[in-house]
Amino acid sequence: MEENIIINSSLKEKEKIVIANKKRDRNKFFIISVISVVIFLIIWQLITDVFKLFPSYSLPSPYTVFKSFIYKLTNKAPDNGTLFQHILASLQVALTGYFLGAAIGIPLGICMAWFKKFNLVATPLFDLIRPIPTIAWIPMMILWFGIGLGAKSAIVFMSAFVPCVINTYSGIKATTQVHLWVAQTFGASRGQMLKEVAIPTALPYIFTGLRVSLGASWTSLCAAEMLAASRGLGFMIQLNRQLARADLIIVGMLTIGAVGAILSVGLGYLEKKFVKR
Repeated sequence: MEENIIINSSLKEKEKIVIANKKRDRNKFFIISVISVVIFLIIWQLITDVFKLFPSYSLPSPYTVFKSFIYKLTNKAPDNGTLFQHILASLQVALTGYFLGAAIGIPLGICMAWFKKFNLVATPLFDLIRPIPTIAWIPMMILWFGIGLGAKSAIVFMSAFVPCVINTYSGIKATTQVHLWVAQTFGASRGQMLKEVAIPTALPYIFTGLRVSLGASWTSLCAAEMLAASRGLGFMIQLNRQLARADLIIVGMLTIGAVGAILSVGLGYLEKKFVKR
């Protein structure tokens, strides 16, 4: 009894040490990240405002970009929308295409990996579509869906669809055959083996696919919003390029990066909740 108490207390102490080390590493990473960003901004400020290595119309200073950011929070000029309106328009396009890509790509990847006959039919077609770059679909999407939300979401869909299929397929195929044999020995049907063994095993791969798809969806946003859009971060960047407003172009670029990072953090939280390591 006493030995069990000693072992339990020792395990708790080790667990506390591990947690403390993880917390210290997170704090160290945060401090280093902040320092690197500050150094980058200082170098940027020196290049633009102090040494004036670039003209202000091609590379504005961080202070100018910050003023433009504050201005775009409440003003629509010159691109017919405030920054929040552009963000909401872009999220509508990106998330619609992303969720459609995940909703179709994940089940397709499961079916291709689990059902051999289905795989024989689907794989040649998928291998034919997979290498086509997203931007090459733009003319066909215009013909099929016009120039509205449907066409732009369909372009994002193609970016999200392929990584979901590939990673889900790889995850199901990575299921250990021994685990399937054990489940079969206990009387599990093939459907039960898929549900209870293969899919849980594939979850880390599936979330990797979702993460890659999210990045691909967000980066294909500019191409999608070239389709006669009147709102959106991609439209904002394109229009201000024509107006030679480098400050607002950088504001749009940094906003795309910031929103993408927030979405990635949210997906990481869901992964930690559903995937057991």
